[in-house]
Amino acid sequence: MEQSYNRPPQHLAWHETLEIHELVAFQSIGLMKLKKAYREITDPELKEIYRQSIHALSKNISELLQFYPMAPGSDRFDEERVDKLPFYSGDLLGLAKTSVRNYAIAITETATVSVRFVLTKHLMGAIDLHAKIYQYMYKRGFYPSYNLNKLLKNDVNLANKALSEPI
Repeated sequence: MEQSYNRPPQHLAWHETLEIHELVAFQSIGLMKLKKAYREITDPELKEIYRQSIHALSKNISELLQFYPMAPGSDRFDEERVDKLPFYSGDLLGLAKTSVRNYAIAITETATVSVRFVLTKHLMGAIDLHAKIYQYMYKRGFYPSYNLNKLLKNDVNLANKALSEPI
């Protein structure tokens, strides 16, 4: 049966579920980092910018979490304990993923052969780092990429941890 545009969908498409997963995971890690840094900031103006950023990310995550029950084949996502290894490895994975994207974009803007060579070398290093940290996370069950329900459950746990972390 074709989806009507006049009524809300009963479930998310696979591709949009995975995009929401990427956004929630990335923003949850960022939110925890912002909250930890907030405690160290003494400049009032910068502290206010951090406070606004924390508020915006919290709102984004909360709004995106509302779609998780609509994920294909989703069960209820109960909160479980989130330890630091998934957080730290997820943070490193996000850095590697962002590095791959940034280097790939930079290469397309390069006119100088020697610069392109160095950027390509760096891109390959970022790809290797991404593979290494992904394998680490996958082996330990921190990134169950072949089990959508577990993947989304991990997101919910991480997001709830980030949202409940005091500033």
